[in-house]
Amino acid sequence: MDYIDLIQKTIDYIEDNIGEKITVDKLAEIAGFSTYHYYRVFHSFVGIPVMEYVTRRKLQYALSQLNNKKIFDIALDFGFETHAGFTKAFKKFFGYTPSFYKLHAPMGPPQKIDLRKIRANKTGGIIMQPKIIEKDSFKLVGYEFKTTLRNSVHSRDIPAFWDKCNIEGKEAHLYKTQSPPKHGEYGICVNTNMETDEFSYILGVEVTSFEHSEEDMYTLEVPAATYAVFTTPDVSSDDGSFVSSIQGTWKYILEEWFPNSCYEIDDSKLDFEFYDERCHPWEYEKICMDIYIPIKKR
Repeated sequence: MDYIDLIQKTIDYIEDNIGEKITVDKLAEIAGFSTYHYYRVFHSFVGIPVMEYVTRRKLQYALSQLNNKKIFDIALDFGFETHAGFTKAFKKFFGYTPSFYKLHAPMGPPQKIDLRKIRANKTGGIIMQPKIIEKDSFKLVGYEFKTTLRNSVHSRDIPAFWDKCNIEGKEAHLYKTQSPPKHGEYGICVNTNMETDEFSYILGVEVTSFEHSEEDMYTLEVPAATYAVFTTPDVSSDDGSFVSSIQGTWKYILEEWFPNSCYEIDDSKLDFEFYDERCHPWEYEKICMDIYIPIKKR
């Protein structure tokens, strides 16, 4: 058995005992190495220290349970003594809070790590480098939809809200009444209450002023920020894969890009999705959109 198989054996042990206390000494014993040698070999193959890896996997598994349990209970299940300790550890490793992950990431247990597959693929998945830009503050007028994170209701209801706005002509009405300076719809989450899991989703357009907003419309000033801008992969406009490409991009941002970048989320700003002509299936065979994440240096 070569080294990669021995390290994989310890990775499998971590997965099978993720809720237990795991030590380097125990993992080294499983691999048949001295503790010092195991520590160095693990770092060489995986790219991070072994106990950092253990903590990261505990956090990933913990987050997969957010829809079913309170954060405090999950923290205790995975060996964190307090809610604050869990949140601090999560933000240290990933650059954003558990609540931000819960709001944007597709739910489900993390994929099991397979070192041989990662080595064969070399990339370990998609590689997507964002544009880092400075964007001035701007005004938004749109329609508000109140929803909840519980049981992933929002992941079903937000696309249905877009469809409803199209069917009822609300999107067209925004363009007719607000005369936006450029074409494009924004999707943005605001007023998130992590105690009740409720938040508002706004579908809107950019405006130069609020003077033409109507009584049933929502107005919002989006502050200036430094953004990492991710463009989703081009996908066919007629096979229903657009939503999956957006979810996959969010998953990549949260689970791959942030942990390996020098940035963290800027909690004082707002993230949003931007849909322009590039996502019109009647104009393009391949469609895409942009995700704007406010960032700051760690």
